[in-house]
Amino acid sequence: MAYRRRIIDDEIDALFPDLAAIAIEGVRGCGKTSTAEQRAKSVFDLTNRQQRAVIQADPGAFLEAPPPVLLDEWQLVPETWDRVRRAVDAKPVGGRFLLTGSAEPRPDGSHSGAGRIVRLKLRPISLPERDLVSPTVGLGSMLGPGTPDVGGSSSMGLADYVEEIVASGFPAIRQLPARARRAQLDSYLARAVDHDLSENGFTVRRPAVLMAWLTAYAAATATTADYTSILDAATGGEPDKPSRLTVAGYREALERQFLLEPLPAWSPSLSPLRRLIGAPKHHLADPALSARLLGVDTAALLRGEGRTLTPSDGPLLRALFESLAVQTVRVLAQANEAKTWHLRTKAGEHEIDIIVEDEARRVVGVEVKLNPVVGDTEVRHLLWLRDQMPDRVSDLVVITTGQWAYRRPDGVAIVPLALLGP
Repeated sequence: MAYRRRIIDDEIDALFPDLAAIAIEGVRGCGKTSTAEQRAKSVFDLTNRQQRAVIQADPGAFLEAPPPVLLDEWQLVPETWDRVRRAVDAKPVGGRFLLTGSAEPRPDGSHSGAGRIVRLKLRPISLPERDLVSPTVGLGSMLGPGTPDVGGSSSMGLADYVEEIVASGFPAIRQLPARARRAQLDSYLARAVDHDLSENGFTVRRPAVLMAWLTAYAAATATTADYTSILDAATGGEPDKPSRLTVAGYREALERQFLLEPLPAWSPSLSPLRRLIGAPKHHLADPALSARLLGVDTAALLRGEGRTLTPSDGPLLRALFESLAVQTVRVLAQANEAKTWHLRTKAGEHEIDIIVEDEARRVVGVEVKLNPVVGDTEVRHLLWLRDQMPDRVSDLVVITTGQWAYRRPDGVAIVPLALLGP
């Protein structure tokens, strides 16, 4: 199959000629290897037992191979990370090493690589990378000076977005027929619990309990539910519940493998904003995983089925659409050297689904609405943010499932998710 270029490719192309080593990190199956292989001359596949045995016997064997050298799933032989770091110290020439990894460096093991190995996140395929509709609104232009024009129309409706939620952004899975896709997603989750964690040094003594916790976490998608509530939902009626320390270990291990990707709370510096909560919003790496854990397909979601952690959090479909939007905005923000958060005041008077902030501290506030029609009520929190930080807020956006992109008289951009691009 021909390689389909990803948004991160522009970032790698801009950086790699000047950087000796880049680590492309992300959840298993998101396409890291294919992206790295487009640039590598020498490939060491550490998922292959024979190649792994060779590198384990001599962790520096790859250093003499023609560059660029790719170490695929480097974390399976953690010593390779430090070998690359020392090689970069000795010869900091651009374009030497690419590493792909489905787990972060262990905090008690390999050196972080800071200053030697630049880490880039690759996520499952975002909506603009799926070639469904040509984006007409660029996040980068919204972060820039002035007020960019907003326009364009999308052929996608609610049912199309729901299909994209359940199809996933995993390249090898989304192309399958629906039944095979469901089986693959189930297998993916089972392997994550039964195999991947232990392969990366974390012992799971009760896989069924971990899967139940992961299912409860999926039900908390796009909320700030506390971890005690998630544990209670996972172990209701269980006389022998895992300790909070055990569950914290689960969470840390799953985050290290990028399966969980919570959206952190915004804590802006030099800001008039006060009394913001610090709890993250919960998200799995791909909303299709949440849908499978909760046992819902396209038809069920369109019927309004699906269990959320608490009824006040709203319908499951709303949460999963927000998760798809967060996944996409994160990809677009990274392409623009920006980061993403969410905002919520402690008393709950104001809440904004996504905050995008770039290196110049310019801010775009983003609300996500399942409804294609946006009224004054849906923009009130965004207008409040602009009132609080008029010198820093460069644009305000409501992402919808509607057809048209346009600007309201108050300046808020209404943008169907399919039309948002880099």
